Amino acid sequence: MDEFMQAAIDEAKKGLAQGGIPIGSVLVHNGKIIGRGHNRRVQTGSPTLHGEMDALENAGRQPASVYRQSIIYTTLSPCSMCTGAILLYGIPKVVIGENQSFMGEEALLESKGVEIEMIDSTECKQMMNHFMAEKPELWNEDIGE
Repeated sequence: MDEFMQAAIDEAKKGLAQGGIPIGSVLVHNGKIIGRGHNRRVQTGSPTLHGEMDALENAGRQPASVYRQSIIYTTLSPCSMCTGAILLYGIPKVVIGENQSFMGEEALLESKGVEIEMIDSTECKQMMNHFMAEKPELWNEDIGE
């Protein structure tokens, strides 16, 4: 397992342990994690604090050049909101743990020239499938259904 995807998985597990949704993300620049986060909507009462958004927030304000040279790792296919942030900041590559439990906006990312790498992680799939079965109402809230 790639160390950066493992870091995103570790973030997802933190979120789950806190009673939240198990989605984690890390932002990597020049081979170093500069931001890490997990979905904290439940924990903070935030409508927007998905894993990718938390990782970007925790990376702090960066020059545009840093984003354009970064890779974002996420345990789950990015939703519309997170895709928008990836596109806004020009992040050129997204590494995704899985997209079977939820297919986000990968086609939009690719249409805008963003490289997608799919890990197809059994661990990510099992974590999300278990969560979705246990807390379907919370999952549906997270994706706006």
